[in-house]
Amino acid sequence: MSLRVGFLGAGLIATYHSKSLRRSGEDVVWAGVYDPDPARAEAFSAASGAPLYASEDEVLDSSEAVYVCTWTAEHRRLVEAAAQRGLAVFCEKPLSVDLASTRAMADTVRSAGVTNQVGLVLRSSPALLAAKSIIDDPASGRVMSVVFRDDQFIPIQGSYASTWRGDVTKAGAGTLLEHSIHDVDVLSWLVGQPSRVQALSAGFHGIEGIEDSVAALIGFAGGAVGTLTSVWHDVTARPSLRRIEVFCERAWCCVEGDWWGPVCWTRADGSEGRLEGGALAQRAGPIDSGGYAGPGNPDGSFVRAARSGVPAAPDFSTALAAHEVVDAMYRSAGEGGVPVPLGGGDPGPG
Repeated sequence: MSLRVGFLGAGLIATYHSKSLRRSGEDVVWAGVYDPDPARAEAFSAASGAPLYASEDEVLDSSEAVYVCTWTAEHRRLVEAAAQRGLAVFCEKPLSVDLASTRAMADTVRSAGVTNQVGLVLRSSPALLAAKSIIDDPASGRVMSVVFRDDQFIPIQGSYASTWRGDVTKAGAGTLLEHSIHDVDVLSWLVGQPSRVQALSAGFHGIEGIEDSVAALIGFAGGAVGTLTSVWHDVTARPSLRRIEVFCERAWCCVEGDWWGPVCWTRADGSEGRLEGGALAQRAGPIDSGGYAGPGNPDGSFVRAARSGVPAAPDFSTALAAHEVVDAMYRSAGEGGVPVPLGGGDPGPG
C-alpha cells in the first residue's frame, strides 16, 4: 500500500532523499512539498511530481510520513507539528541547535509513539560496515586507538552553496555540530560509548558562532582512546573526505572513503586485505543486520518502518547520544580544553 510522503524543505538534502526514495523501489506517493524559497520548491516539485503547497500545514495534512529537511533551528517546531498529527517523521541531522531542544524532540516522538528516524546515513555505508565487521571480529582483539579525520570545504560555497550554514541562529554552530555529528555517531558505533572528551576549536572564516576547526581527544568506556579532527576549509576542488584508522590488539583497519572505500586491513598473522567499489558492496551485503544498517537504501527502510509502524533506526534516541557527546566537546572547548566526563564518568587526567 502506498505511503504518502511529504517534504518540508526542498534544498540539496531533500533532493537527495527524494531521489533515494525513488531508487528504493518502495511504494511511495510524493504527497507535497513546501519551502520558503518558491523557486527551490518549484524545482523540487517539477523533479519529483510532489504537489506544490503554500504552507507547511498543507503538506502535513496531506502526508502519512514527512521529511524535515530545513535549516537546523526549524527542526524542533516541525517535528512537533508532525508528531501532533501522528505522522512518521524523518529528520535530518543534527536534530537541533542545542542539547536541551534535542532532548525535548526525543521526548516528543517517544510520547507520541510515532516512527522516527534521523539522517545519520553513515551507518548504511558499505565501507564502514566492512570495517565494523573487522573491528568486531574476536580475532582482532580489543580496540586500542582510533584516529578520525573529516575535512570538507565550508558549505556556504561551492557545490553546497548553503544559504544558512553561515548563520548561527539557523545552524546553531559550525563543523562539529553540523557536519561531524556523523563522525561522533560513527565513533560510538564502531568503537563504543565515549566516557570523556577534551576539545579545542578555532574560527578562520570570521563567522560569528561558526567554528571551522575542531580537534578532540576521546576516551571510550572500553578503554580505547581516540582523536577526531573536523575542519571546514576553502579547498573547493577537494571533495568531502573522511579517513579512519582503527588499531585493535591484533588488527589494523583503515577506511579512506566513507562509502565505497577503499577499506584496508592487516592482521597479526600477516594477512592483509583491501576492498572497494563492487567488491566492497558484495562483502557488506551479508553482514547487513537489517533495518537502517546496510548497503541497502536507508530511505527505503524508513518507508518500510513507517508503513508497518515499527521502530526505525537510527532513531532520535541514537541521535541524542551523539548530541550529548558533541555538547560535551563544545563545553570543553569553551573552557580551553578541560576534560569533560560523560555519563557520570571520571574526567580523567588533564
